Amino acid sequence: MPRFGVHASIAKGFDQALVEGQNLGCESLQIFTKSASQWRGKAIDPESAAQFKKTRTGLKITPIAAHNSYLINLATPDDALWTKSAEALREELERADLLGLDFLVMHPGAHVGTGEPAGLKRILQGLEMIASKGSKPKTRLLFEITAGQGSTLGNRFEHLRALIDGSPRGWKTGVCLDTCHILAAGYPLGTAQDYRDTFREFDRVVGLKKLHFFHINDSAKPLGSKVDRHAHLGEGHVGKEALRQLVNDPAFTDHGMVLETAKEKRDGIAMDEINLNFLRSLASK
Repeated sequence: MPRFGVHASIAKGFDQALVEGQNLGCESLQIFTKSASQWRGKAIDPESAAQFKKTRTGLKITPIAAHNSYLINLATPDDALWTKSAEALREELERADLLGLDFLVMHPGAHVGTGEPAGLKRILQGLEMIASKGSKPKTRLLFEITAGQGSTLGNRFEHLRALIDGSPRGWKTGVCLDTCHILAAGYPLGTAQDYRDTFREFDRVVGLKKLHFFHINDSAKPLGSKVDRHAHLGEGHVGKEALRQLVNDPAFTDHGMVLETAKEKRDGIAMDEINLNFLRSLASK
């Protein structure tokens, strides 16, 4: 059975993100290590990092991923933004290492009109620049499949393979699969045959062993829309049966699967709790 979790807030401290996860019965987790809408974050106190690791061990929450800043765009042709993005990603990797996290999830970026080959090359040049400055992250860097909105890269399996193959020597890399994004990108999941065909194609192009982490979201927009609009589970175009196939797939036993659905309440109950219960109800059924 996969390890279900949520994206938890660090607003009250890194430890409190773990407490939030514990209260929801989470077995995996995702956090930001700083504000996702800012370039730089307050330095992480080593004592806070040590306490986070100790608390995590006691709670047995694993894996834990961080998601990097939404401002980062290594595919950009703008030199100033590219340099700033590379520096921000280097800092994100350092913060993830300090906390002992398993993964850092990143959106590949948007080429802004230069084309897919140029955008992918630009991303890899950014990673190489970070590596050239001595960065040897212990945290595995995961490229997230995207919906493909605008000039965003990462919406094709071939993009993900190119990024993995071209990453700096010695870096650990892989893929984070978002169920809303993959559907919006044009990969069907609706029927059992659709599900099998899509993951066979992923295995052929990227390899299932490269798939380490999941964002579990329904999609407010239909197959191939290229619009990134998350919905609560069972209330969108991904649907119950596709999610049932996923959580019962033996290929993903023990994989972390975290919610990125809206933080709101329904009839006084947190939607994180409702969505987690929905997922658990699908397992082995």
